[in-house]
Amino acid sequence: MSQQYSARRVLVAITGASGIVYGVRLAETLNSMKMLEAVIYTRSAELVAREEMGRSLVDLLGGLDAPVYRDDELDAPYASSSRIPAGGMAVAPCSTRTLAAVAHGIADNLVARAALATLRLRRRLVLVVRETPLGLAEIRNMLLAAENGATVLPASPAFYHRPRTIEDMVMFIVGKVLDALGIEHGLYRRWRLEEPGPLGGG
Repeated sequence: MSQQYSARRVLVAITGASGIVYGVRLAETLNSMKMLEAVIYTRSAELVAREEMGRSLVDLLGGLDAPVYRDDELDAPYASSSRIPAGGMAVAPCSTRTLAAVAHGIADNLVARAALATLRLRRRLVLVVRETPLGLAEIRNMLLAAENGATVLPASPAFYHRPRTIEDMVMFIVGKVLDALGIEHGLYRRWRLEEPGPLGGG
């Protein structure tokens, strides 16, 4: 489909860390808000999607009103900084390999190229890192990525909003990504000190 350049659109990338559902739900949410620019996925993400969600990633993303690209399609529009949407980009989940590529400026696939172009343009880049425990290499790469201008947003669900299902916990992280992108939403109940419940923050 023809894409109109918009300051409100967001590019979503899905890489091969556990937690493919974060990227799928993020893409679906942005699509419903008419703010999804496109989706890029890695070959590893396709393998993890079949393991975690029991379906092809292309099938899971089939209902979107936006184009979908694989990470080896270097002739795709988002290989060029001239096509990076002003609304920014989110990588969800973000593998430690993609984190390292962003930290060290290695543009070896379409996801990394688009992410680095986003940073060069001083636009918002959110990395939903999904790994535990973290070694020194990952921690250092998170610091480097943040110093390069990325927002590092580990997939660490909170419990103050009293989630009842896995979907509640997933949508909390999706909401946090939208927060980091400056997009208003009502995906989770925000922390209010006057409400009863466990102490904690977002």
